[in-house]
Amino acid sequence: MGTPEQSTASGAAAMWAGRLGGLAGSCHPGPVVAVTALMAALALTAGQGAARCVLATTAVLSGQLSVGWCNDAFDARRDIAAGRRGKPVVDGSVGVTGVWVAAYAALALCVPLSLACGVSAGVVHLAGVAAAWAYNLRLKATAWSWAPYAVGFAALPAFVALGLPGQPWPAWWIVTAGALLGVGAHLGDVLPDIRGDLATGVRGFPHRLGADGARLLLPVPLVTASAVLALGPAGPPGRWGVVALGTAGLVAVAGTVLGRRWERAAFAAAVAVAVVDVALLLARGIGIA
Repeated sequence: MGTPEQSTASGAAAMWAGRLGGLAGSCHPGPVVAVTALMAALALTAGQGAARCVLATTAVLSGQLSVGWCNDAFDARRDIAAGRRGKPVVDGSVGVTGVWVAAYAALALCVPLSLACGVSAGVVHLAGVAAAWAYNLRLKATAWSWAPYAVGFAALPAFVALGLPGQPWPAWWIVTAGALLGVGAHLGDVLPDIRGDLATGVRGFPHRLGADGARLLLPVPLVTASAVLALGPAGPPGRWGVVALGTAGLVAVAGTVLGRRWERAAFAAAVAVAVVDVALLLARGIGIA
């Protein structure tokens, strides 16, 4: 048997481990990892050096963490009312105050990291983070709920480009495609929770369309992003651009048709189109500069 001191120490360690696990789960780890990985890939394909790539990726990571924690902390009361089990704040593995502290700490870290990439680049990135916070705190329940996603995703390629030597502005088509991907991400993120959100009074843009309307609209911005990425750059789209655009269109149509009977089919198709868009985005990444 261990001594009382050992039992106390192990209990404290388990408590802190539980809190850290709760914080990790509260940051919305899936979107945080996906956006940060996309950012790192964009920076690499744009030709940023290793040190600058790490700095920019860390800035984006801190911003995404702040946004995720802010979202869970602000929505805690609504999530508890809706009985959304599986969320750390709802399950009690981490307190709301702790999540707020983490959100503000990550935001405070994001500011100098962003500005260290260059004033123009930093301001653009911080504008995207501010838009995401505005979504969490106010715009989520309005008809403008799509706008912060559009601004936030459009800011990523601009942040990468403005961090390059000479601070070049990215091509119009890659910023436009980023904004469209953001709108698609918003629809896809909200779709599974529309009915529960409506029950707690949330009426963002997708909620006003209803579950069926949001499902039908979901592939539109994603396929449009495919078209912009394939056809926007100067010159012919190339064989792979045509293949990607055709694939995105076919998958979207199939998802819309099958989604009338199986809602998950529409969402799965939208994810597949988004993957095609990301592949096109990275393939066209040199256009950032």
